[in-house]
Amino acid sequence: MNLIKIRNILNMVFMILAIAAVVIYFVSDFQTFMYVACIAIFVKVVEFIIRFLF
Repeated sequence: MNLIKIRNILNMVFMILAIAAVVIYFVSDFQTFMYVACIAIFVKVVEFIIRFLF
């Protein structure tokens, strides 16, 4: 797998997690929202590192 495909997959995972975080914010408790949002941010940071280092 080349880096562009990995970045695209990470971007899709980030977008899904971001949408899930917004939904969870209105539906569930704040702690669950924070977990999902932090995972989404971590995925985006990994994609960002891949974009600028390789």
